[in-house]
Parts: sequence; C-alpha cells; structure tokens
Amino acid sequence: MIDMGVLGETQTRQELAHLLHTAVERSGRNRCEIAREADIHKDALRRTLVGERSPSVGEALRILASSGMAPHAHLLLFLGAGGDQAIRWLQTDIARFFEELVGELPSALERVLGNQVHDVKPRWAKGTAHRMARLLADHIDELERKDALLGESGAGFGGRHG
Repeated sequence: MIDMGVLGETQTRQELAHLLHTAVERSGRNRCEIAREADIHKDALRRTLVGERSPSVGEALRILASSGMAPHAHLLLFLGAGGDQAIRWLQTDIARFFEELVGELPSALERVLGNQVHDVKPRWAKGTAHRMARLLADHIDELERKDALLGESGAGFGGRHG
C-alpha cells in the first residue's frame, strides 16, 4: 500500500523545487535564459524553484530541458525513486541512458512479448530490474574486454594504420 503521507502536496512541491533548483544551478545558465527558453515568466520560475509554486508537468519538463538535463528521465526518477535519486543522476550518462531506456521500453515489451504482455505480473518488476542491471553490467564488462583486446592487438600492428 502506498503511504499517502509521502504524496502530500507541500512535501512533493518542496522536493520537486529542490530537484529543479539543483538542475538550474548545475546548468551554469542564468535563470532569465532558462525562464525564456522554458516559456515561463521569470518570477514564476523563481517561485517554483523555492517551492512557493507548483509547476505543471510541462513546465517541469521544460525547466529540466532548458537546464540541459534529460527531462523525462529526471521526472520519472523523481516520481519513481524520489528526488534524491533524481538529483544524484543530474547531468550523467546514466540519466541519458535511463531516458532512452524508458522511452524505448514500452514498445520493446510489446514487440518482444506480443500477447504475453498481458501476462506480466507486477511482482516480477524487482527481479527483472536486478536482472537487467546484471545484464547491463555483463555487457559493459564484455565491451571493456573487447576494447582491451583491440588495444593490445592494435599496439602490436602499429595501431589503426598498421
């Protein structure tokens, strides 16, 4: 069961404000530029960043995008894993990976599972997430091994132009 206390308006607004404020600060851009690009009045942006005003979903996405972040990934991380996780992944390759993954996953699931997509059980999510992370770690290890082998063989033959 979902703890409704963590879904309170004031707490949610403050946590989202903290995420958006951190994104704006880390962007290195001034707030006027971000407000203009995000199509939000600069005072509304200021009030949003201090938690006095709740942004619409579109505004939050535009603020993140104008700050140079992966907007969908960070909003999904905020909703699914919390503001701290979203902030830890700001301006990282893993956030950009997550953005692409989440965008591709629904169609990939439908394409691969076909009619079985309706047989998927929510209780499988945690195990699937861990399995996917392990598969990704194995893939990274394999790529690093291949890079090391190519580096060793390339050095013996004069590199690429050997």
